[in-house]
Amino acid sequence: MWVKICGISSEVDALVAVGMGADAVGFVFAPSPRQVTPGLVRDIVRRLPAEIVTVGVFRDQSPEQVIDIALESGVQAVQLHGHETPSDARIIRPKVQALIVAFPAGSRSIERFDEYEADVMMLDAASPGSGQVFDWSLAASVPSGRRWILAGGLTPENVGSAIAAVQPWGVDVSSGVESAPGVKDPRLVRSFIRAARDAGAQMERRAPDSSSPLFDWFEDA
Repeated sequence: MWVKICGISSEVDALVAVGMGADAVGFVFAPSPRQVTPGLVRDIVRRLPAEIVTVGVFRDQSPEQVIDIALESGVQAVQLHGHETPSDARIIRPKVQALIVAFPAGSRSIERFDEYEADVMMLDAASPGSGQVFDWSLAASVPSGRRWILAGGLTPENVGSAIAAVQPWGVDVSSGVESAPGVKDPRLVRSFIRAARDAGAQMERRAPDSSSPLFDWFEDA
């Protein structure tokens, strides 16, 4: 189970997430209580192990701005979390190592995912960053055979149930492991990752094809 801790706003929180076993850390470059600067992120990224996937999160920013910030900050992947179009995504994709495109659960736009030429889909609540849980049955709208990440109101208490219910490729959390907006709680981060890993192990035991290339994304990053 691939685990991303998002909304990182300090080196301390990034190192805590990495130390607790996260696969990826996310930095928000869009307006948000967790918004960070490219310079700060660049300094953090330089101190992280090479195998940690660093993700820049953007919302309704121009492709040119996204590319400039991604290159300046040094993040490996870009996550588009607004109303970006497939044409926007196709401009960005060649400039980064990987592209994640987020959709609100139940959105008809999910049907157009392949047009974005992205590596991974994210399914989130209608209001990103709100900490709201959506109806997990809406995950049935994800096209078969696609990598996808579950987000939206996940916590250490519910992530295991969420994984068991919808069997995503990965999970993403921000407010669910915070003591205050933008401040991660090490105990919650540890509990979340442990619960996600346990649920992921159960899922793999039920899925004999879990070693397929679907699970190899960013293995060599």
